[in-house]
This record gives sequence, structure tokens and C-alpha cells, in this order.
Amino acid sequence: MNIIIITGPPYSGKGTQCDELVKDHDLVHISTGDHIRNEKENQTELGKIMSDYDEKGELVPDEIMKKLLDKLIEENKHASGIILDGYPRTIPQVEDLVKVLSERELSINSIISIEVPRDELLIRAKKRAETSTREDDKNPETHYKRIRVFEELTKPTIEYMKKKFQVKTFDGMGAIEEITERIKASM
Repeated sequence: MNIIIITGPPYSGKGTQCDELVKDHDLVHISTGDHIRNEKENQTELGKIMSDYDEKGELVPDEIMKKLLDKLIEENKHASGIILDGYPRTIPQVEDLVKVLSERELSINSIISIEVPRDELLIRAKKRAETSTREDDKNPETHYKRIRVFEELTKPTIEYMKKKFQVKTFDGMGAIEEITERIKASM
């Protein structure tokens, strides 16, 4: 099974690029954010715990995310590949991911990092707020908090991954199709 990670700041287009990659490759797209919302909507045990963190724009604690990740990988164990969207976000999550994968005799095959300037992220957040049906997308304070959390926790995590794995970095500015083509050409 191929394990691909796509990382970058909120509003950088990670989900959009995952959707494009899934079209041409035999991959299961696992968006941890979508699964957190699903767990919350279904009022599962994990969902109840995650609700408070997600609504505040905070990261769900690593141990809870490890349980969710383990569950998602188990559910998709027969897939030929998984693309993880938005995970890992902290250094302990990288270590948890490596542990969960090694228990299944799997490893990370590719890491894609999308970079977008902060000013552009805020413009994209505002545009998303205008069309989104999600309440958390409509709160400007949540946008700033998500970006700040990325800068404080996830950006150092990406640097950590660069020391341990090959991370391919892509400019997230420009037309979606152009970004997709650059990523596909690297795979």
C-alpha cells in the first residue's frame, strides 16, 4: 500500500489537490478534518471528545488523533494507497504515524508540502467563508487561529519531516490545474 502525505497551511488547497490526485491514482483520500466532523456528527465517543477542539480551531490532541488514524487505516487496509490530508500536524503525530504504519509493515512513500503566503491564505479563508455551509468556516477568528496553529505546530513538523523523509515542496499559488500538474509530474 502506498502512503502519501499532503501537508501545508489551512486554505492552501490540500483537499483540492487530494481530490485531483485521487482521480488519476488508485488512492483513498483520508481527510482527518472530514473524519473529525463525521465522528462529531455521528456523536461517536471520539467525536464527542473532538468537538470542543475542532470548533475552537485547535488541534485535537495527538493521542486521540492516533486512535482515529489507526481506525481509518484499518478500515482502508485493502486499498492500494492512501493519501493523508492534514495529518500529521505535530511531531508526535509523525512518530505515531510511523509506529502505526510499521505495525502493519507499511511506510510513508511520499510527502507533498504545499506552500502559500499568509496574506493569500487569509484571502482564501474569506472566500471560503462566503460559500461554506460550515459554521467554523464563517468565523474570522477561527481563520486566524488555524493559521497561527499551523505556524506554531505544523510548520516545525514539516521541517522535522524534511530531516527524516524526502519532502517535495510545491508553490500553492496559481491555477489549480497548474499546481496539480506539477505535483503529478513529481509522482
